[in-house]
Amino acid sequence: MDRNPALSTATPMSAGGRRGLYVETEPFATGWLSTGSAHELYYEECGSRDGKPVVVLHGGPGGAMNPTMRRFFDPARWRVALFDQRGCGRSRPNASLDANTTWDLVDDIERLRRHLGIEKWVVFGGSWGSTLALAYAIRHPERVAGLILRGVFLLTQRELDWFYQDGASMLFPDAWARFLAPIPPEERHDLMAAYHRRLINPDRRVQAQAAAAWSQWEGDTLSLRGPQARPAKFSEVDFAIAFARIECHFFTNKGFFEEDGWLLKNIAAIRGIPGWIVQGRFDVVTPLESAWTLKHAWPEAHFDIIWDAGHASTEPGIVDALVRATDQALA
Repeated sequence: MDRNPALSTATPMSAGGRRGLYVETEPFATGWLSTGSAHELYYEECGSRDGKPVVVLHGGPGGAMNPTMRRFFDPARWRVALFDQRGCGRSRPNASLDANTTWDLVDDIERLRRHLGIEKWVVFGGSWGSTLALAYAIRHPERVAGLILRGVFLLTQRELDWFYQDGASMLFPDAWARFLAPIPPEERHDLMAAYHRRLINPDRRVQAQAAAAWSQWEGDTLSLRGPQARPAKFSEVDFAIAFARIECHFFTNKGFFEEDGWLLKNIAAIRGIPGWIVQGRFDVVTPLESAWTLKHAWPEAHFDIIWDAGHASTEPGIVDALVRATDQALA
């Protein structure tokens, strides 16, 4: 399906001189990509057919792309490819955990690149999208023209313990109480395992109850504004089940990496790739320590710490830094 995208060569500025998002655009092409398994991936392209190629990797795992993700890129100069990862968004089957690992998703990115006839592209990802972007770049550095990462998540045990066992709980005790509620006290010594048992339960009602609490915990902590800024989608049953099931599946399996800290231990593979790292100073979901550590392992990367931002990609300082990064990556 083809459409003519609206084009723009500038983004609005706020009173503080920060860049805003580019204008809304519609895809000029959409489709379904076969993976050779039960999974079919929904993808779309927007911007300019002749623009510089970039692939956008959404968060989660288990999240989905949304129209705002298109707007970090000048539609007159970028060819933007987005897709819903296995089991989520419009990809099918929904919430499936079969053949759904980090390395399956890395293969999917390559499958999409070949399908679109792209030789090399910039990879843009935030949160889990940054994890997947790094894994892809380490495996296929010759296909990566640049990396733009936001809310860096290295998927280490330290990060998982912080967010799902003890740490972030001290900053958001109100939201944490809701996260604990479905789990009996005797199971709270390992909350990810307790949630995993419920999220793989064949009874959808059991899944739904656990998924609601799991998803709302993340939604409550995305923004500096806390629970009142929780995006509505985190309360939608279908989204919550896919999001929570897939996320918990990946995290209980340690991201399917060979060892803890695998990404940093293999970072030499991407040292020659241009990189931009954007990180909120008060990000509770993926704390600054991970981005800081990545920057020290990859000193060539540009590094912006946004002093008044949390995790959400739509916070003004994050938008400004990401838009500036995508403009710089065109050079």
